[in-house]
Amino acid sequence: MGKKATKAADNMYYLARCEAAAGNEELSSREKAAELLGIDRTRLARIELDAIMPYPEEVKAMAELYNTPELCNSYCARECPLGKGNVKEVSIDDFDRLALKVLGSLKDIDSLQASLIAISEDGVIQDSERQSFQAILDSLEKISMNAKALKLWAVKNIKLK
Repeated sequence: MGKKATKAADNMYYLARCEAAAGNEELSSREKAAELLGIDRTRLARIELDAIMPYPEEVKAMAELYNTPELCNSYCARECPLGKGNVKEVSIDDFDRLALKVLGSLKDIDSLQASLIAISEDGVIQDSERQSFQAILDSLEKISMNAKALKLWAVKNIKLK
């Protein structure tokens, strides 16, 4: 890729395009990337310079063209008015690290199941059960985040949907 755009150096869309340009020379040019995305060159420049926020469909197009499915998750977690505060950003590690994280988060699934059964058997969450219930929710969130990261890795690296 030619010269780096210092003003865009920490922009996730710019960084994704730069990474993708290593495997596709056409993406090293903002003009060609914009053409392939079907948007105006100046619009892509403004997105990469944090002057404007992209539309969701532009993020989706970039994620597909750049082979960075994590862009959609990052957009939802950081920029989308509905997702911000509700969607957690997922980071993609190497496969072996992700597999270990998934396995680690699943190791206590039997005790989670037993706790949930005990809490739910009367149909009411008592004040004394709230802390245990929160621990169950936290564990489920960890399992969910690890599963999402593994799925994003699979979409990115082995083209699974």
